[in-house]
Amino acid sequence: MNAVRVESVNGATEDVVQQLASVLVDAVTGGASVSFMSDLQFDEAADWWRQTLSASPSRAVVLVARDEQGIVGTVQLQPSWAPNQVHRADVAKLIVHRRARGRGIARTLMQEIERHAREQRFTLLVLDTCKGSAAEKLYTSLGWVRVGVIPHYALNPDGSACDTVYFYKQL
Repeated sequence: MNAVRVESVNGATEDVVQQLASVLVDAVTGGASVSFMSDLQFDEAADWWRQTLSASPSRAVVLVARDEQGIVGTVQLQPSWAPNQVHRADVAKLIVHRRARGRGIARTLMQEIERHAREQRFTLLVLDTCKGSAAEKLYTSLGWVRVGVIPHYALNPDGSACDTVYFYKQL
């Protein structure tokens, strides 16, 4: 197994944007329901990452996992915008490149994003995923509480409906 290190990206370089775009395009090409359709182009993915990284609020965290070939995974902590929800954040876009799956990277990213959330004094995290996905099993194994399912909430990249499962975790 190759060593993987996890780090926060702040003020990402163009190289980081390009690598994150590659991870996102790989996920969508592989059928992951991460907000994009199968026609996602690399330039669009890079633009999305540039915008996401530049517009993130001060308490947001974007983590990347790297191996010897570069970025292989990512996850985000996005604080609630609402003044009465300063204790809450969304966990978003847990993505691991297909070439690096099965190495515990997603689990490591989730454990690290929870650590960052605790450091920032968040006490409630929420997230969602497609019903039946590997991510659903991962979140359950990490102690996240399943709230419920919304049928046909999102679309998979191929246009088929995805039932979405919501989870929360109190820290």
